[in-house]
Amino acid sequence: MMEVKAKNYSQNGLKFSYNRLLKIISSRWYWLVATFFIAVISTYIYLSIAPKFYAMDATLKFEEKRSEISELINVRNTYERSNKLQSEQFVIRSRAVLLDAAKRLNYPVAFYKMGLLDLVELYPLVPFNIIILHQTSGNNQIDNYRITPVSKDQFELEYRVAGSTVRKTHHTNEAISIGGYQFLVAGQFKSTQIKTPYYIHFNAPAALVRRIDNGLTMTENKNTNILSFTQKDKNPVFAADILNAVLEAYISYDQIQKTRSANQTITFIDTLQNRLAQVVSHSGTNFEKFKVRSKMLNVSGITAQALNKLETLEKQKADLELDIMKTDLLKGQLLLDNGDGSIDFDLQNIEDPLLANLLAQYNVLLLKKQNQLSTYKGSSEVVKDTEAQLGILRQALTNNITAQHRRNTEAKLLLQQQIDKNQVQLNQLPTAEKDFMNLQSTFDVNQKVYAYLNQKKLEAQISRAAITPAATIVNKAVAQFTPVAPVAMNTYKSTMIIGLLGGIGLIFLVRAMNPYIFDRETLEQLTSTPIIGVIRKYPSRLPRNPGLLLEPGKTMFAESIRSLRTNISFLAPDIGKKMICITSETAGEGKSFTALCLAHSLSLIDKRVLLIAADLRKSMLHMAFDATNQRGLSNYLSAQAELSEVIVHHSDWLSYITAGPVPPNPAELLYGQRMHRLLAEAKLEYDYVIIDSAPVGLVSDAVPMLKSADINLFIIRAGVSRYHAAVVPDRLSKELDMDNFHIVLNAFNYDNLHSPYYSTSLYTEADASGTLQGYLGGTQKRSWWQSRNAN
Repeated sequence: MMEVKAKNYSQNGLKFSYNRLLKIISSRWYWLVATFFIAVISTYIYLSIAPKFYAMDATLKFEEKRSEISELINVRNTYERSNKLQSEQFVIRSRAVLLDAAKRLNYPVAFYKMGLLDLVELYPLVPFNIIILHQTSGNNQIDNYRITPVSKDQFELEYRVAGSTVRKTHHTNEAISIGGYQFLVAGQFKSTQIKTPYYIHFNAPAALVRRIDNGLTMTENKNTNILSFTQKDKNPVFAADILNAVLEAYISYDQIQKTRSANQTITFIDTLQNRLAQVVSHSGTNFEKFKVRSKMLNVSGITAQALNKLETLEKQKADLELDIMKTDLLKGQLLLDNGDGSIDFDLQNIEDPLLANLLAQYNVLLLKKQNQLSTYKGSSEVVKDTEAQLGILRQALTNNITAQHRRNTEAKLLLQQQIDKNQVQLNQLPTAEKDFMNLQSTFDVNQKVYAYLNQKKLEAQISRAAITPAATIVNKAVAQFTPVAPVAMNTYKSTMIIGLLGGIGLIFLVRAMNPYIFDRETLEQLTSTPIIGVIRKYPSRLPRNPGLLLEPGKTMFAESIRSLRTNISFLAPDIGKKMICITSETAGEGKSFTALCLAHSLSLIDKRVLLIAADLRKSMLHMAFDATNQRGLSNYLSAQAELSEVIVHHSDWLSYITAGPVPPNPAELLYGQRMHRLLAEAKLEYDYVIIDSAPVGLVSDAVPMLKSADINLFIIRAGVSRYHAAVVPDRLSKELDMDNFHIVLNAFNYDNLHSPYYSTSLYTEADASGTLQGYLGGTQKRSWWQSRNAN
């Protein structure tokens, strides 16, 4: 229906009025005030009971520190990463780092007290000491214990298990085994703690790690190597302490990982040295024995040159063997990797940046998988995707190592060929000199390889001693007791705006949900039947005496009745004496009231008027005249009385007929010949015959009178009649083939809330509002601020 109205407004050339829109909103300003204060009060209650969250901040700066010792010996840092800040975030969120942070905090038992609606954590306050003696295997099925001290050395322990409440009294220093924990309350309670309930919760490592991880956020600062941390929690001191513990745990973890890499290199060199120690010792012994036995102390220049060349080739061969062993060791670690930790290895002598980059990416994915396993199952899609990426990187690493191994092996074969060629030259020397050269060559090569390994071991040891963390704490977290959520000022601002918008929304919702007709403009858009008059709402309660309805003077209500009377006088001008039938869709829309007012108004201008109460089922017209209803129209129609017996002359100009007792067959009586005879005789004697008929929407009693009447008035009551009532006159006009239907809008009281959005001309605007200021100047009720100038 509302869409039809908007369409009709557009077709009639009406313009949308912002002034009316503001009037609609201002007409219910008290709704806005109410919703505003409801929003403020609701916000106050919310802020009083809502848990507050605090945010602690800290910053960490990343840099690859190198000591002066490592600079002197040109030792490369053995722990490198690509995409550093991103990869370090995975490391910081790893379970190993967070678990270490939880251990550093040393917070095995949490204490709570009951707040307004929820428990409040007391950290860092420890009301009394609880010692955990033992934690058994299995999950702890008890969330909270309530401890209520009853004396200095006794307390009541209460907890819920399997849906039931258990309450027992224990002594301090008494071992208690419940829910997977064995603990005791040490010492004695203070006198101020007696009868005060405390709640305790054992912090399982996994639950504490989840609490840390849920509140931790990290932000990269663009174009810098600084990472910002924020820890949110309900307890500000806990948030600050745990954030500092996380930073310290990460720095320790980073240093341990670097030391682990150096230790692997040293262990590997020790393995090689153990293999060469016996060989060097044996070759040295044989060389000394040969020199003593053969009494040879020197060799010729050609022999020395061949020997030097052989030593160089053997050293290069040893380097290649060292690289081959390193890659073989790395490949073995890769094949045996089960995804529990990162793979670290000293790659400083393997000049392949692709291998180092692939290994760094592989370690980042391993950390990512560990973090996912703390949240998801191993069969989840997220973990499977990460495992698939690990498989791809593992294959790429294997292919790279295999290719490097192949290149080193080929280079080793080429060196071996050169060594064999050099050996052939030595074989051409005399036998004694040749034996001497072989022994000396073996001794020198083994000794130089051993010395080379000693040098590398020394470098690795110096590198391990020079290891420093790759990050430093710039700003530590400090407890701040100003909550970040909810922020009172922002919450109040938001809810105030929501309150005002809610009030405005309520206004337009009421308009949108409104099914009733309130004004003439709306009525005109719904029906094609002409509107003959608008009766203003009666300013007070209806009196019993009809003479008091139209008080002397120019009241708005009286003028609206006079306006209706004038308009009726222009209808059917060729008919001298007029019969008017008044009806409506349902009861309670003001048929009898309109008939009474119109009859009285016509009598005031010296018109003889007969008012007939033709609603035989539920008539109340007699009450307006303070008369009985024992004899009336029903008696006449049923031939129990004559017309002269039922007509009551209220004044010289106004007479009326009450409905009489309710008959069993009102429709048949109204359709009878006596009713036609009554109307015919009344029209001969009176100037106006006004019939108060039954509602046409409920019964068909009014049809014979509608057909007999010269003018039919259909009453629509503002704020009571629904939209569909406006089409009833159109339907009756078609069904009864009549064109004398007119609509009267009754009880109209202009209300901006239900006024249209569209404006018309000034004349129409004034008429639509019903102010009638041009006719009733000075007659309206004065406002309190105008009362001073009333005289």
